[in-house]
Amino acid sequence: MTGAALRAFVTIAIALAAGVLWWVFSLALLEGPGERLAPLAAEALPRSGVGNPVTAVLLNFRAYDTLLELAVLLAAVLGIWASGPPDRGFAPAEIVLAGLVDWLVPLLILAAGYLLWVGGQAPGGAFQAGAMLAAAGVVLRLAGTPRAGLPRGDWQRVLVVAGVAAFLAVGLALMAIGHGFLTYPPGHAKWLILTIETAATLAIGATLAAAYVGGSPPDGPPGEDRA
Repeated sequence: MTGAALRAFVTIAIALAAGVLWWVFSLALLEGPGERLAPLAAEALPRSGVGNPVTAVLLNFRAYDTLLELAVLLAAVLGIWASGPPDRGFAPAEIVLAGLVDWLVPLLILAAGYLLWVGGQAPGGAFQAGAMLAAAGVVLRLAGTPRAGLPRGDWQRVLVVAGVAAFLAVGLALMAIGHGFLTYPPGHAKWLILTIETAATLAIGATLAAAYVGGSPPDGPPGEDRA
């Protein structure tokens, strides 16, 4: 294909795509506003097993979306691990920063646990709690801990797949007893969601911390935490 023919083909393709997008946009304008989702979610909230509408949407009404989000995070960290071993990292913290880290990291872990538990009734949940755990890992990494508080080898791999694995395990178990995939029985929805959120919190925290460290997780017996 010559240069002129290629330019003509690209021009026509762009024009067709623009026409299709305009047609779709015009149909959407002509249809007018449809039924809003917020009232539907509020109506179904008592059957969701949780009191927080955001958690109900993410872990019950649209659990497939959250499962795919965790799968995207897993794919991202697998890509990072494929890049080879991580960099050596930062020098060990001096006494002031080390003392700060010694009390800050436990507080971050405690806050993560609180966000996980309260997420069923108030703002919080697995993603917020996982981000808090990851923040603890980042602090440790900046203070000279090479692994950012993560376990070595296979245990780190177990953590990053825990969220996706818990989703699939619960979904398949529900199918096996006659329910739909991720269709929670109302009487057990709260605890099933909490189980998934706990695994997802660990997975999100480990994934984000591992992404910050970069490179594949080390194998073999644990070494010194401080570089």
